[in-house]
Amino acid sequence: MTNMIKSDSNTHGPLMLITGTDRFYIHPIGNDTELMVVDRISHNVGLETNTGQLNVEGMFSRQIQGILGIVNLLAGPYLVVITRSVKIGEIYNQPVYRIEDTDVISYTRNTLHLTEEQVNYNNSYLNMVKCVLQTPYFYFSYSYDLTHSLQRLYNFGPDFIKTSLFERAEQKFLWNHHLMKPLLIQPELSKYCLPLMHGFINISSVVLNRKVFHWIVISRRSNHRAGTRLFCRGADLQGNVANFVETEQIVEWENNRGSHVQIRGSIPLVWQQYPNLRYKPQPVIVSNQMQQEVITKHIESLLMTYGKTVLVNLIDLKGTELALERNLRVACESLNNPMVRYEHFEFHRECGKMRWDRLNILMERLSQEQKEFGYFLLLSDGTVQSQQEGIFRTNCIDSLDRTNVVQSLIAKKNLADLLLRFGIISHGDRIEDHTTLYSLFRNVWADNADICSIEYAGTGALKTDYTRTGKRTQVGLIRDGINSLIRYYKNNFTDGFRQDAIDLFLGRYMINENEGKSSPSPLKARKDWKYLALPCMFLGSTAMFFFSLFIPTEHSTITLMYLLFWATMIALSATVIVFYGTEFVDVPRLCPIKRNEANN
Repeated sequence: MTNMIKSDSNTHGPLMLITGTDRFYIHPIGNDTELMVVDRISHNVGLETNTGQLNVEGMFSRQIQGILGIVNLLAGPYLVVITRSVKIGEIYNQPVYRIEDTDVISYTRNTLHLTEEQVNYNNSYLNMVKCVLQTPYFYFSYSYDLTHSLQRLYNFGPDFIKTSLFERAEQKFLWNHHLMKPLLIQPELSKYCLPLMHGFINISSVVLNRKVFHWIVISRRSNHRAGTRLFCRGADLQGNVANFVETEQIVEWENNRGSHVQIRGSIPLVWQQYPNLRYKPQPVIVSNQMQQEVITKHIESLLMTYGKTVLVNLIDLKGTELALERNLRVACESLNNPMVRYEHFEFHRECGKMRWDRLNILMERLSQEQKEFGYFLLLSDGTVQSQQEGIFRTNCIDSLDRTNVVQSLIAKKNLADLLLRFGIISHGDRIEDHTTLYSLFRNVWADNADICSIEYAGTGALKTDYTRTGKRTQVGLIRDGINSLIRYYKNNFTDGFRQDAIDLFLGRYMINENEGKSSPSPLKARKDWKYLALPCMFLGSTAMFFFSLFIPTEHSTITLMYLLFWATMIALSATVIVFYGTEFVDVPRLCPIKRNEANN
């Protein structure tokens, strides 16, 4: 096999963007011979030779870091560009950048061709695009393929190195494929197509025992079944699961490179947990003949990509999670595949009362397979010493908090193995024995947990005090409580908009240019009286209750009757609101979710 990690076809960047009256001109900095031209009137995109087109008064020029694509809204096309980025380090001696700021530039100079209603809708769509781009974090490289693991990059065929970074990118980890469609139809524009990865990357240079190595953690979020925490659960009929994240840990030392991959993802059954104003909505398992077929598709995809698979399930054997565990266990047993093993560990029961040391029980159960699966090891002379032959797929109910704790323990064992293999540490040494490295390791994995959680649930992760310090703390419990309340609010009252933003950005919803004119818009506000009357009744009754409680200098029988009346009104309005809970949730409008009412 040939080493395919390095690309022969880099992407242009940084670029100069010159804005003219009728055209955008884009060219690499230091080379204005070839121009990428975007016609703002005809919307055509192509390449031209510079013959003086830029020598026109009134043109505005600025540097951009790259092009993310073109999005069509009601006002017309918008050019999406990176305006600011920061270099976070290098992988395989190739720079990697994190996006800090973007701009969404309209082709049209005004919105006079839209009605007032359409202008409002267009602004909402524009805010959706910006909402996605402002979600931490998006990454890119002009020369390194961030969407593939080292092992996949090495194993691709000889034609792979000849293709552009965008063409060879792993589609499920490529977040701007839809935006790039207007450019992809012209192969000559490939060097302007910058692949966008969403997730988390940390690149650290570490000195240990007088040896310097680079330690890298990359979490790649899948765009398949991408969405928000409660609106996007389980698997679709193609076997794609929500919150699927591939996390790769890389150690580079003296041109030797070791890589280990693990994955997380929602429980691979067809189920929902639709928000209804309750703190923990009841999960609904959709009972149909497709259930076994769905998990079969999911597992077959994992086997094809990663090899042997161990499904580590951390959910509880009680309450809302019990039915999910039983169904997943039965589905895995029905596969009857020796390449697949199901491992359940009841995280909350086993580690209750701060007994986090009991996680060693799970690690012991996984130790033999972690040894068998191994890791990818590429030596400095270009030979492959070993390849990873299996994967740990970890999940809890959200595949966030408990999942990250367990993944960090698996990664810690792998890091120790790689450092021992490179001779950086000695037999018997533990990561915990090296204070600086261990502190860095814990904080990076806690940061990974926070970012993956923000991207899916809207808040930082829970239980990160254990990841950062190795123990649960009272401060950590308080922080978890605050994050849980923020999650509750966002999941019920803001995630409909965020789900719409993701669906629009990824091209699941295509805007009809006649929305708000000859055809209705899904963004049209709901007018049912109870959406306004019941919350007003609740807030008004609450205000009057406290007014009656604190304003009178002394309380009489009439005052107590007032208090009783307003308390009754509070309870009544709150009960009705909760009863119609799903009606008050901020739901997705662009791609409405069909809700199942019962657990069959």
